[in-house]
Amino acid sequence: MLKRWLSDHGPPIDEQGLRILNGAFAALPAVERVARALELLPGTHVLTSSFGAQAAVTLHLVTRVRPEIPVVLIDTGYLFPETYRFVDELTQQLGLNLKVFRSEASPAWQETRFGKLWEQGLAGIERYNRINKQEPMERALAELGADTWISGLRRVQGPTREGIAPIELRRGRYRVHPIFDWTDRRVGQYLREHALPYHPLWNQGYLSIGDWHTTRSLTDAGSPEGLRFFGLKRECGLHDP
Repeated sequence: MLKRWLSDHGPPIDEQGLRILNGAFAALPAVERVARALELLPGTHVLTSSFGAQAAVTLHLVTRVRPEIPVVLIDTGYLFPETYRFVDELTQQLGLNLKVFRSEASPAWQETRFGKLWEQGLAGIERYNRINKQEPMERALAELGADTWISGLRRVQGPTREGIAPIELRRGRYRVHPIFDWTDRRVGQYLREHALPYHPLWNQGYLSIGDWHTTRSLTDAGSPEGLRFFGLKRECGLHDP
């Protein structure tokens, strides 16, 4: 039905088309959402991952359908040592086609020029994210020619994500969220079913894992709002609406 609809109407570039497509996608199992997105949505497809707490779910889910899909990691140079080891572990275990992108300025050069931006309030954090996350991601998507971007965003991950749809069109590029409606319990079940690991820091109370200097465990933060960026913001800008 989806293929016939797209054949009749073309890619759903307007709000009505996206509503129709999302209604159909929401009724599918997650692995079918991946398969249909790869089949029906245009151009080059890429998968992005921060290799965070539960990243193995989406990496496994998508590469089951398309093993060779490029997997984009943005390396700020300030990830936890455990994260770098986790990247190596999953890359080997799942046979990932890993593509790593970084800022054109090294961490040492940035600190020499600007100081520790993450210690300079909200403005400093936003500048840091622009240099180390947003610009490398934009370059990655451009260099890979990505028309469709798959990621593991879920509605239960916080108020900034509670309204995401299975498929969105942002800045001329399709965004696909195959597990948008999964609960933490469903994620845990999938990891156990497929013998996949959580991030090594998960058991130490790190529920949202980014750079070591702006990530706190739940014990240290005191509340979910303070897990990242000292509570000043929740998103780094990669997934802003």
